[in-house]
Amino acid sequence: MTSLTITRPDDWHLHLRDGDMLKAVLPETARHFGRAIIMPNLVPPVVTARDAAEYRDRIMAAKPDNSKFQPLMTLYLTEETDVRDLRAAAEIGLIHAVKLYPAGATTNSASGVKDFTKVKRVLENMAQIGLPLCVHGEVTDPDVDIFDREAVFIDTILDPLRRDIPGLRVVMEHITTKQGADYAREGGDDLAATITTHHLVINRNHILAGGIKPHYYCLPVAKREEHRLALRAAATSGDPSFFLGTDSAPHTDANKLLPCGCAGCFTATNTMSILAEVFEQDDALDKLEGFASLNGPKFYRMEPNADTITLTKGNPVTYPDHIATDQGPVTVFDPQMPLHWRVT
Repeated sequence: MTSLTITRPDDWHLHLRDGDMLKAVLPETARHFGRAIIMPNLVPPVVTARDAAEYRDRIMAAKPDNSKFQPLMTLYLTEETDVRDLRAAAEIGLIHAVKLYPAGATTNSASGVKDFTKVKRVLENMAQIGLPLCVHGEVTDPDVDIFDREAVFIDTILDPLRRDIPGLRVVMEHITTKQGADYAREGGDDLAATITTHHLVINRNHILAGGIKPHYYCLPVAKREEHRLALRAAATSGDPSFFLGTDSAPHTDANKLLPCGCAGCFTATNTMSILAEVFEQDDALDKLEGFASLNGPKFYRMEPNADTITLTKGNPVTYPDHIATDQGPVTVFDPQMPLHWRVT
């Protein structure tokens, strides 16, 4: 096969930041993707309907000319989230999900949840109206090894939470473990999981072996090879429980290379080429459309995009090493393999 036409894909987990960074990175997503779930962890975070509307307007103003890209807004769940404000935002279609960050789990998560009993009423209301909860699934207990935090979160927080609030629709975002894939697969219609581009490609050796590679450092951190293979098996299986959420996260090189560097991989630019390469390697090109274009809309109860993109196989395609921003360069994720598929 040298040509593949699929429904235009969506990105169900995307960081666009704000201001000059937003203007620089948005075209990288809008080029190939029809829609994206926009992460609300700005500073200050997007916690109210007004915040979401104003952020949406800034995104729309930054879109390239003639782009049909559609941002799908979310609210940042805090222990002070107003139920009436949240329900009103959902009823008018302003927001499509609410994001749960355990406090301190990742970039700009200080305003996240510490006491889950304080958000139970919000979650019960979300279950009533069918509004998905997007979960950063890691515990933050310093006594738990960073490579075990996802599995412990599933056992100690997520599973009890779902049992306590039946009908709550949950997206386990950016899963990184076999345990995460197994739990999502067995969770029923109210549970799904996103998988990032980079977690299909790298394991923890890519970060640590032969010297620290800060541009492969992300949260949740990449795990052992057995987990990477489990994620690839899930993504390429055709199971509708799994769909694409790149977690593409732009940081300037200066911020990535600090003594305490930022977590995140910027994959918006070359994701579709990487995915086509991965799915072809796993003899699953026929499953790429489901993972990238169909399973996500189905879970979010939306129609797939009406238009298509075509991927063509040929000589290796090259992408820029960096995206220039007014704040400094942002390194584009390097998959360390030739990419033969390009969007034409």
